[in-house]
Amino acid sequence: MFFIFFSKNKKVSLKAFKDASISGLLFHGLYLGGVFYALSKGISASLIALIVSLQPILTSILAKIFLNETLSKFQLIGICFGFFGTFIIITSDLIEGLTFSAFFAGLIGLVSSSIGIIWQKKTGSDLSLLGNNFFQALSASIFHLFLALCFENYFIIFSNEFIFAISWQIFAVSLGAFLILMWLLEHNKANQTSTLFFLVPPVSALMAFIILNEKFSYLDLFGLSLSCVGVFIVTRSEK
Repeated sequence: MFFIFFSKNKKVSLKAFKDASISGLLFHGLYLGGVFYALSKGISASLIALIVSLQPILTSILAKIFLNETLSKFQLIGICFGFFGTFIIITSDLIEGLTFSAFFAGLIGLVSSSIGIIWQKKTGSDLSLLGNNFFQALSASIFHLFLALCFENYFIIFSNEFIFAISWQIFAVSLGAFLILMWLLEHNKANQTSTLFFLVPPVSALMAFIILNEKFSYLDLFGLSLSCVGVFIVTRSEK
């Protein structure tokens, strides 16, 4: 909607439409879809966070193969710091509620997010950030609508919780977070941008402590600090 009403340049080439649509299927369709499906099948939030936190490592490997991006020794150390910091946060809840379908869906989310970053960085885009995000969301919406019509009893209960949750997904995640991600990919290497995903589990734990009054131990604080140091090393060592 922001693109339709506020964008000055609404001309879209077929290539830009195709590239944005593929990015949308990878990010909003398979990545977010895989994560939410895994959660619906009983996987613990900690385990899905651990699976997704492998994304910077997989992205760095793919970036080396497809984008010829390299990592310095200091950046490799930073990636190790980030991963171990994330691992410390979520080791207490690794196997609770694990099923094969949930684990497989989490792996799909992991691979899709990494390929999505590589695809977005490699193809670039002639579209504005809003235009790119619009066509990503459009392709993912069609994809999820097709799946819902084929495999689910299609109904919606418009509760206050549902309205809040869907509003958060639209404005904070799909609009806010992914606009920032696209901007970062325009201005940084794919492997540098992906390391920010190391911060997701520790920051989530900190937010749960502040908002939900969940436990946040000194070990959690150490893990958060380690992840922050790792991300700082990777994103700053070439600047």
